Amino acid sequence: MTTEHAQHSQRHVGHSRRRFLAAAGGMAAGGAATALAAAGGAAAAPGAAGKSVAVLGGGVSGLSAAHELAERGYAVTVYEYYDALGGKARSMDVPGTGTGGRRPLPGEHGFRFFPGFYRNLPDTMRRIPFPGNAGGVHDNLRSGTEALFARAGGRPDLHFPLRRVTSPPAPGDLTPSWIRDQILSVLDLGTSLPAHEAAYFAGRLLVHLTSCDARREGQWEKVPWWDFIRAGEMSREYQVLLGIGQTRNLVATRAEIASTRTVGRVIIEALLLWGLLGRGMDGDADVDRVLDAPTSEAWIDPWETYLRSRGVEFVLGTQVREVVHEGGRVTGVRVRARDGGEERTVTADHYVSALPVEHARATWGRALRAADPQLGRCDALKTDWMTGVMFYLRTPTPVVHGHLNCLDSPWAVTAVGQAQFWDERDFARDYGDGQAHDCLSAIVSEWDKPGILYGKTARECTREEVVAELWAQLKDGLNDPGRTTLADGDRLGWFMDPAVTGLGGPDPQNREQLLIHPTGTLYNRPSARTAVPNFFLAGDYVRTDVDLATMEGANESARRAVNALLDADNSDAERCRLRELFRPPELEPLKRLDEVRYRLGLPNTFDLG
Repeated sequence: MTTEHAQHSQRHVGHSRRRFLAAAGGMAAGGAATALAAAGGAAAAPGAAGKSVAVLGGGVSGLSAAHELAERGYAVTVYEYYDALGGKARSMDVPGTGTGGRRPLPGEHGFRFFPGFYRNLPDTMRRIPFPGNAGGVHDNLRSGTEALFARAGGRPDLHFPLRRVTSPPAPGDLTPSWIRDQILSVLDLGTSLPAHEAAYFAGRLLVHLTSCDARREGQWEKVPWWDFIRAGEMSREYQVLLGIGQTRNLVATRAEIASTRTVGRVIIEALLLWGLLGRGMDGDADVDRVLDAPTSEAWIDPWETYLRSRGVEFVLGTQVREVVHEGGRVTGVRVRARDGGEERTVTADHYVSALPVEHARATWGRALRAADPQLGRCDALKTDWMTGVMFYLRTPTPVVHGHLNCLDSPWAVTAVGQAQFWDERDFARDYGDGQAHDCLSAIVSEWDKPGILYGKTARECTREEVVAELWAQLKDGLNDPGRTTLADGDRLGWFMDPAVTGLGGPDPQNREQLLIHPTGTLYNRPSARTAVPNFFLAGDYVRTDVDLATMEGANESARRAVNALLDADNSDAERCRLRELFRPPELEPLKRLDEVRYRLGLPNTFDLG
């Protein structure tokens, strides 16, 4: 066993704000330095000189933590399991597919989606230089202008524009009655719900919108979304559209167990309601945004380049085995090469665990868990599969200028046609062997229900059967009588993340799972600050304001971890800014009233049962 100690003090001593901006300006054309200055890039803190930090995990949370720490003068080393950075967010080359000077076909774990209510992550993206972009990689985001809720069996599809409303309420006019009218108008226009069901759902949203924080955490966190909206008593249309479609298809959690607090606060309020009203958004962002190129090209690779320029070191292909706790502190981390070999111990002054929860908790030994009981509670957090397949098509097939949700699919299928957003690229010219002109990226969120082709669950299917079944469910939603959107002859090939193994066998595995949000999840989510003075947590399982397994949550948690580290270090560096979800001031008086009612054991004013 060997011991390594990072010694980076000379590399970071004396970085000033001016030198930081000058270096950033040298990396990218088109005014990137101006963008960094406007974003308030942090100067190195004098107290950080010589201080080292080991960041465990190179996904979005790990890279976000490294970013904030490096800009504050810390010597950062990131240890990553894979040979590439970005975690579930990265894109991957499909081996052996690039010919004639083209790049290999791009693959991914699942499509990337940047809702307009994200504000912490976009701030970081603006501070990552990209040639020709004044706003850094943030300028690589493109808006989806519509959403398609495809119905099976020839039923009419639901087609929703996703642009902001042209006449949002003036400040002070956002009243419960106005909100209720808008919800009813949308449901009446876009669905075939019975009028009494639409009215009931609108009423339930008012209950949640006007519930105080204490009621949300103490009551609605314990109530499944399915029960909150009384889906079991309603029509199948109501159940599919407002229950399943808002939970299983979007966050991989079944409506029957999904926390009302999480679904109502993030999916319904932040994403849909405030998104369409343009309240609390990332600048002038629309509801739905995607990148204009494969994720690693548009975001992760430039991020790595920038972090390396700030002195961050990356140790790839490395598995974290155990975080060692002795004498009240973390004294090192045992790691080894991903493919085996000798175990060694790496040391630093501080440690940020930025691994996904299912991997992080396996590295916390008995002594570390005894030092902070919240680590043990993480064992109760649940994960599930939410993995995609990319289909490469012979002809351009822009199904919808945004996201597709196949509402009736037993596997809760969602998808996006990607090439239409890659405006600086010609797919056939730039990728593969020149035959593929488009890629349809689809995600399976339900792996435990029988499909329509083989009658087997996704876990029971082989990889080839998963692909065939997924394609059949996409066609079932998109191909209506007299209209064929997806043709078998158009399909050239496909890609699935190799992290999924053993399909069709006795022990299928998925190394890249997703945190889900059944009732009570909030109570088991840890804070970024631990009881161990030099050990901090980052990841979308950490308690954050956004409270959802998202890239935004990963970024926010990293900011919280860095702030906790700065506090522990008595650093004079500026703390990371935390941007919380929008809270309409017009509803605060009703929430204060509800707080009184909750303390008295009374229901919400609008809760009529």
